[in-house]
Amino acid sequence: MRNFKDIWNLSPRQVPWIVAEISGNHNGELERALELINAAAESGVDAIKLQTYKADIITLDIAENEFRVERAGSAWHGRTLHSLYSEAQTPWEWHGSMIQRAKELGIHWFSSPFDSTAVDFLEMFDPICYKIASPEIVDLPLISKCARTGRPMVISTGMATVAEIGEAVEAARGNGCEALILLKCTTDYPAPPGSSNLKTIPHMAKLFGCPCGLSDHTLGIGVAVAATAFGAVLIEKHLTLRRSDGGPDSAFSLEPQEFKALVLETRNAFEALGHVQYGPLETEKTSLKGRRSLYVTADMKAGEVFTEANVRSVRPSYGLGPKYLNIIIGRKVSQNVPAGTPISWDLVR
Repeated sequence: MRNFKDIWNLSPRQVPWIVAEISGNHNGELERALELINAAAESGVDAIKLQTYKADIITLDIAENEFRVERAGSAWHGRTLHSLYSEAQTPWEWHGSMIQRAKELGIHWFSSPFDSTAVDFLEMFDPICYKIASPEIVDLPLISKCARTGRPMVISTGMATVAEIGEAVEAARGNGCEALILLKCTTDYPAPPGSSNLKTIPHMAKLFGCPCGLSDHTLGIGVAVAATAFGAVLIEKHLTLRRSDGGPDSAFSLEPQEFKALVLETRNAFEALGHVQYGPLETEKTSLKGRRSLYVTADMKAGEVFTEANVRSVRPSYGLGPKYLNIIIGRKVSQNVPAGTPISWDLVR
């Protein structure tokens, strides 16, 4: 288990933390929720994330107008907000069992509280940090409440303007949060890759002076892996056992084998960043012989002239470099040589 505090140690940079968002993919079954945590641990993630709310905390039980999802193309089109959150919520009485399972499996856990009562409830379980979901970034009292616990915070910035992010950061830091991560996020479900704008990650990190990562709702792992190259220190994706099982978030969630690939490929991407380097690596030096060089291509007797008919640039590289071809042509060979002889200066006169 990696030390969570290492995520703020940017010198040297760390391999991005991978967080599996459990969300509502438990489909109302505690055993499935526990199975999701098992799958997350087996995939090699650093942490799981829960969501701690009740439908009545987030919205009103009204079935018309703005309390219904009308956005065309939405995975939740036609649903009322209250019915959606009622289905997706993780019962508070499950938290103890889910947290214990994560501890048993040696992975971290944290949660997104959606009101002050959720913060008070989560405090009983000693979370490593609090996550503020994108829609809650404007809830400065909630951010302040989380910050006053003294715990690290992760804030998603989907839809937020620079000014709104600035207010959230000020609320967190002003109330005692000393360790803050901002996440680039696109609040579409699923989000098209072209809307990810990953170049924002290093810009946001510099602008607000804190590590930044990615909360990713795109399909697949390509965007998340690419975020590694832009300095993402934490990558969050939704996890489901099987998309075919349905559920409120299943359409844009990764299955366990895809999560395993995400963990592997982000590590590969991080290692691939390396450092600025020119010239052959130690491991490449034996491959230098695979370069071209000048060779005699037909038997020659001493005094014969080198021509394009008896000299050619071929592999391997034991002869003079190809750049000397025009200097060699027209000169005479100093001794008898068979075809296949690498040309060296002592053969030229």
